[in-house]
Amino acid sequence: MTKADLVETVTASIARTAGPMISKKDCARVVDAFLDAIKDALRDQHNIEIRGFGTFKIRRRKTRMARNPRTGDPVEVAARPVPVFKPSKELRALVADEDAPESAEASGL
Repeated sequence: MTKADLVETVTASIARTAGPMISKKDCARVVDAFLDAIKDALRDQHNIEIRGFGTFKIRRRKTRMARNPRTGDPVEVAARPVPVFKPSKELRALVADEDAPESAEASGL
């Protein structure tokens, strides 16, 4: 799903529940603002917890040794922060429940 698909889905959802009160352009602004807020919080080293969805965190990767694929020489990769996402129990259960019928159909059950 692309960001444009997400905007379409959110716009359709709002139109179903509240009527055509928001344009697609305004919905795109809301989606962009939401994503920018997440990016800004992560940039400032803050965790974001969305109940029922999951948590965005910054995890610190340790310094490690790697190899240059061209020369084979060892290279030190510096420690750095990386963003990670941990899904909530509800989201994991939702995904697991969705996979169960598909795997049963594929196996012929």
